[in-house]
Amino acid sequence: MQYTNLGRSGLSVSRLIVGTMNFGPQASEAESHAIMDRAHAHGINFFDTANVYGMEPGDGVTEEIIGRWFATGGGRRDKTVLATKAYLPTGEWPNQRYLSALNIRRACEASLERLRTDHIDLFQMHHIDRTTPWEEIWEAFQVLHQQGKVLYFGSSNFAGWHLAQAQEAARARHFLGLVSEQSRYNLMTRWAELEVLPAARAYGIGVIPWGPLNGGVLAGALRKHRQGGASRSTTGRAAATLAEHRESIEAYEKLCADLGEDPAHVGLAWLLAQDGVTGPITGPRTAEQLDASLRALSITLDDRTLAELDRIFPPPGPNGAKPAPEAYAW
Repeated sequence: MQYTNLGRSGLSVSRLIVGTMNFGPQASEAESHAIMDRAHAHGINFFDTANVYGMEPGDGVTEEIIGRWFATGGGRRDKTVLATKAYLPTGEWPNQRYLSALNIRRACEASLERLRTDHIDLFQMHHIDRTTPWEEIWEAFQVLHQQGKVLYFGSSNFAGWHLAQAQEAARARHFLGLVSEQSRYNLMTRWAELEVLPAARAYGIGVIPWGPLNGGVLAGALRKHRQGGASRSTTGRAAATLAEHRESIEAYEKLCADLGEDPAHVGLAWLLAQDGVTGPITGPRTAEQLDASLRALSITLDDRTLAELDRIFPPPGPNGAKPAPEAYAW
């Protein structure tokens, strides 16, 4: 397994991250436990979850599944860098959502109980809160840090200027601030390159891409469809994306075939090659899917291949392949 520091922190994390959104809805508890055991066997130590993952929004089923896995012992908790999130509604009452000091405290305590642990390694804001001031958020986070309940803090779905706001507010309090940003980022969704990635690199924030295969569209969807295999990318929103970008996806799958590699592995390898990316979040539904994803760590994409990928899926902005403001200015 390959490891890197999470942003500018001293925390060492695996370059593939186990996302747990499927634990409960798509993977049974037994299969979820098998996936996590297999991850440890491969040396993967970074697991990402959220307080709203599960059968129904807000019921915390996924955290409970992870907590029962920790409770089986074997050093499972000590080997795991555990990340969870708060912001989205967990109930119908006003203070059961967002990032007030009250909800931050309640959400953390509830996650600790479900996860059966005394601390969270990385506590993430699931979304920007446009109504709660940064002074309140960082004060609440500092209390959790001082109590030993949270070690590091991260964000998710932030814009570049949100990262700057957060870091400058933390700096004013002489606090470490954010060490990670979990952002939607893949070959087909590259707008994070305009300002999120440059801001993250400037502030020493590790970027953790979610949706690395764009809902399965970049996982060989057309090939699977031709072969008669079931694919979640042939229904719903993913199906519309597939129809709209069919020509590009066909070119992508042909390139992967010429390389002799699975499209899913190339998509992950491309993210691993991007400056500032800690590692993509995979969402395995079986232990076998997790096993397969490790191939991405062995793929090295040369300059010619990277240029061809840029041609198929162009960088954002009229000037492309440049961070803001050069991406859309002189």
